[in-house]
Amino acid sequence: MGVTRVLVANRGEIARRIFATCRRLGVSTVAVYTDPDAAAPHVAEADLRVRLPRVNDYLNPEALIAAARATDADAVHPGYGFLSENADFAAAVVDAGLTWIGPPVTAVRAMGSKIEAKKLMAAAGVPVLAELDPDTVTAEQLPVLVKASAGGGGRGMRVVRELAALPHEVAAARREAQSAFGDPTVFCERYLPTGHHVEVQVIADTHGTIWAVGERECSIQRRHQKIIEEAPSPLVERTPGMRAKLFDAARLAASAIGYTGAGTVEFLADISPSGDAEFYFLEMNTRLQVEHPVTEETTGTDLVELQLAVADGGRLDPEPPAAQGYSIEARVYAEDPARDWQPQAGQVHTIDVPGVRAQFETLGRRTGIRLDSGIVDGSVVSIHYDPMLAKVISYAPSRRQAARVLADALARTRLHGVRTNRELLVNVLRHPAFLDGATDTAFFDTHGLPTLAAPLCDAAAVRLSAIAAALADAAHNRATAAVFGSMPSGWRNLASGYQVKNFRDDNGHDHRVQYRFTRTGLELPDDESVHLVSCTADEVVLADGNGVACRIEAARYGDDIYVDSPHGSVHLVALPRFPEPGSAVEQGSLVAPMPGNVIRVGAQVGDTVTAGQPLVWLEAMKMEHTITAPTDGVLSQLAVGPGAQVEVGAVLARVDASPQQTEGVSQS
Repeated sequence: MGVTRVLVANRGEIARRIFATCRRLGVSTVAVYTDPDAAAPHVAEADLRVRLPRVNDYLNPEALIAAARATDADAVHPGYGFLSENADFAAAVVDAGLTWIGPPVTAVRAMGSKIEAKKLMAAAGVPVLAELDPDTVTAEQLPVLVKASAGGGGRGMRVVRELAALPHEVAAARREAQSAFGDPTVFCERYLPTGHHVEVQVIADTHGTIWAVGERECSIQRRHQKIIEEAPSPLVERTPGMRAKLFDAARLAASAIGYTGAGTVEFLADISPSGDAEFYFLEMNTRLQVEHPVTEETTGTDLVELQLAVADGGRLDPEPPAAQGYSIEARVYAEDPARDWQPQAGQVHTIDVPGVRAQFETLGRRTGIRLDSGIVDGSVVSIHYDPMLAKVISYAPSRRQAARVLADALARTRLHGVRTNRELLVNVLRHPAFLDGATDTAFFDTHGLPTLAAPLCDAAAVRLSAIAAALADAAHNRATAAVFGSMPSGWRNLASGYQVKNFRDDNGHDHRVQYRFTRTGLELPDDESVHLVSCTADEVVLADGNGVACRIEAARYGDDIYVDSPHGSVHLVALPRFPEPGSAVEQGSLVAPMPGNVIRVGAQVGDTVTAGQPLVWLEAMKMEHTITAPTDGVLSQLAVGPGAQVEVGAVLARVDASPQQTEGVSQS
């Protein structure tokens, strides 16, 4: 009879993606959720939903199978992350009499341990990087990469360049691996600072057909986690014969473990000095990948539909569909790249990506934008799960056009609420090296993160945004005024003083805007070359001295004002005219950069500390984050301990600077 109701043992964007295909196929859907996800879009879009009692129950096989039984689901799709590559969960699903929409349990088990997977692939003739035991690594083998055996997505990964740092980094990797995957096993391998992360999408049916559907390049990474992926790979495109070798190796890997369903064989690839293609097996992901849409766009396939078909015993055609065109995917994360990739949490007020032609389905090889998003207006980003918000995907006949279309859509996106990596993505997509296909894994090191994470708006554009925010706010005040609402803000029959509004941007710069309305129009004493064309509470049109006008949108959420224009997006905070006494944070305070849980402290009150010394470790979004001493001095206050849950901006500790640090400071 086939699959009729699918429970997706996952959340967010991937759950919505699977539900979309199920709806098109007439298959009923079941969502699971925890309390932080109660209002999430994937929950509302399913036919049935089941609450999981605990925050970590996406990792609870018993709770997930109980949910499937309670809803009469006959199949389970694991999505990616969480238990998607957990062989015990796959076996439990099968033992419960349910269809596992994934590879055989034996294949999941064979690839579930990266340590054992390397040995198996080496025996099958697939080139691999040798696995190293963390306890026996020598100085001559440095640098090494610490990796979680059961993990992926950058969790549990650490680069170690000094032998003395290895024990600490291994311990941290084990904690992250346990938190994210329920398995603390880690191993080491030789670290190659440059190279290309190239992967092959495979699909195999139960009748012996194995497709190598196409390759993807995923070399633009931060913290060993991909943020921009594309198909086809620029490296493979310019290297004759490399695609055939990669496809052969990928099919060999799938065949060696009796693989069925959709999976990805990942390689670290490069070109040798002699010009030959070299690649090494990294791992096989026995699941759908985050970046699967770029393969769907270039091949015209629906990989989730193929997963369901294979699980139902269907046959693949003898040959896979041919790829054409170019597709690029950008992952939008709630994080601040300029501040050590700090994850962000809170409410997303608005998400509006312009020109979207498809959501959770292919563009049909039409040039344009596809959006696969885990959030909608009003969604709340939790500290408990991965900070990825959405994937914006482009398709075009040429790679440069695909990059240009994607960069433009991201730059014009209205994304209000939590801070994101949007500007970094735009800067990378527009960078000459990226456009030339020079996209190895050292891209950020080569071109400089400060440059790539720089705001899209220059100082003049930020100033213009502040003027627009002040005028829009004035229009809003008049529109909501109980009396004389039609009068301009601050208007007098005779000239009077200027109205003043103060804002602070995300870089900590303050902007003071003075204005007044007179019989002849708007006066801006500090910005005489700017002229007002029109103004409402939501939209301001300003012109320069040459008469060139610019439309600027403004949206306010309390003291937060988001200004969007062709120049880019600017977030401003309206400053009070009279700050509350005692509202300033004391000098030397360490504040929480994001909500999270304190897992460790590195000193006690009274200890002497040095600038940059780690003092507090926070866990947020399954990653560890270190809060360091701002200066040399004495730890005079420690407000938290292990196990404490803190909100963003909470004071964690305070360091009183040593006397030499304060010498020469005026006390007046």
